[in-house]
Amino acid sequence: MAFDTHPLVRVSARGGHGLDTDRYPASIPAVAQLLAEGLDFSPGVTFLVGENGSGKSTLVEAIAIAYGLSPEGGTTSATHSTRSSESGLAEALTLQRGLGSQRSNGFFLRAETMHGWFSWIESLPGGSHADYHSMSHGQSFNALIDWAINPRFPQGLLVLDEPEAALSFSSTLRLIGVLRQATELGNQVICATHSPVLASSPGAEILEIGDWGIRHTAWQDLELVEHWRRYLDAPDRYLRHLLD
Repeated sequence: MAFDTHPLVRVSARGGHGLDTDRYPASIPAVAQLLAEGLDFSPGVTFLVGENGSGKSTLVEAIAIAYGLSPEGGTTSATHSTRSSESGLAEALTLQRGLGSQRSNGFFLRAETMHGWFSWIESLPGGSHADYHSMSHGQSFNALIDWAINPRFPQGLLVLDEPEAALSFSSTLRLIGVLRQATELGNQVICATHSPVLASSPGAEILEIGDWGIRHTAWQDLELVEHWRRYLDAPDRYLRHLLD
């Protein structure tokens, strides 16, 4: 009998979780589906793709917290906090971990709060990190990704929330290669993204998040990809409605 060994095998609702289905976050279709049906994760890279407000960041945040990672980004040992804004979904979830996976191995990259993590790391004595604050936004993210995705976290869970926010086109392409390296080291990646470039990573599983809930899809069938194709082919078709 084969056993799953990757860090996160399945996410499902905890019995008696108490979330009101008519209120946020359980009222979001993707969250409601997760609570009702659960969600399986395969090894390798999984992308959650959807519009603003679709629930993809709510889902990855809750998964990261339920796994034991800092809600504002970092590892399980990160203790910094600025302003609590978590949805409460994490407490309603139960995780099925792979056989032999190590609970402590993982990292949560949350684009909107990484400045706070940089400051916290900087405040620790004897640190070995780069001086992230002296770098540009994109340079600091590239340096952080290089630190997080290496043999330091074998068979770890890497949760990324819109990592492309700070990255140029070429840096986003580089990230595709870095994520491949991460999976070759035994890591599992769950990433929320708006980037059609990042979502094109070969072999990745894609979950499209929207009013329908959660559905498995192929890159070429993503609404995001179709919109970008149409826009780049003829920007005026979109802009004339905004600028006239």
